[in-house]
Amino acid sequence: MQNLTDLPENTTSSTNLSVIMKVCVVIPFFIVFLFFILLTLCTFASHRQFFDSSRYILFTYMLINDSLQLLSSVSLFLLVMGSVQFAIVFCAPLLFVSTATFLNTPLILCTMSLERYVAIFYPLHRPAIWKPEWIWIIILSLWIISCILPTVDFVLMRLKPNVDILSTPVLCKTVVLNASPIQALFKVSLNGIFFAVVAVVILFTYIRILLETRRMRQDRVSVRKALHTVLLHGFQLLLSMMAFSQPVAELFFVQGVNLSQADMYFIYFFCFILLPRFLSPLIYGFRDESLRSYMKKVTPCYCARTDRHKEITK
Repeated sequence: MQNLTDLPENTTSSTNLSVIMKVCVVIPFFIVFLFFILLTLCTFASHRQFFDSSRYILFTYMLINDSLQLLSSVSLFLLVMGSVQFAIVFCAPLLFVSTATFLNTPLILCTMSLERYVAIFYPLHRPAIWKPEWIWIIILSLWIISCILPTVDFVLMRLKPNVDILSTPVLCKTVVLNASPIQALFKVSLNGIFFAVVAVVILFTYIRILLETRRMRQDRVSVRKALHTVLLHGFQLLLSMMAFSQPVAELFFVQGVNLSQADMYFIYFFCFILLPRFLSPLIYGFRDESLRSYMKKVTPCYCARTDRHKEITK
């Protein structure tokens, strides 16, 4: 999992100040994100018609996956920042969820792009698998695929002779589970295949919808919206893929810009792990007029303003 779990331990006062600043940057973003998630899920729960659309079901699934990803990643971030050590048996579930949800993100983006493609090209004869009552099969398949890498990590895990999985306290980071060269090779290969396939699918759907936009004379507005949605999926995928450029960037920036390795890890963690998940639900949620109007009605300040208006008009 590409997260801030490889930071070197240091107890100097400057490092403590740096840790406090990093925590103060991450936590507010995390709180705002959770507020938006709860607001969106409350909107979906209050208006069941959203679950009659595969698009909104996949959007809800993306929000839940991103929430699990952020909860696990931010928890690992805080544990590493505080130098908290505990047994691998308690660390492993956090790493498993963090890795699986990270890999699940490109799969969800790919699925959402394909859903837009199917909606444009097969509006009246949509395949059964893309209908709302069957979309859960696709969602279950995505979870199974995304769990392959962390499962292999556990199977290939080789601990040091003096480390006990039940009792030896360790700093919870990926190197605990990814210690062998075979694991590293498998991880790089699988990540490359994951993102290459997703990039090809998103590019294919974008080109096909773009060509359809030029060809169609009717309903061009909905096709353009689908085109912009797929483009946003591609942008989010690009941000996620940038997380794998960390080793290359270190060669150019750590020495040239005089950044410490800890600061470099944090920049990648915030820009390419947290930020895409902070932005995506805000972009997709507020771009949708129907969802935006319903979300206003469940916002506390909007409800209070409406109640005051009713009292005044009585």
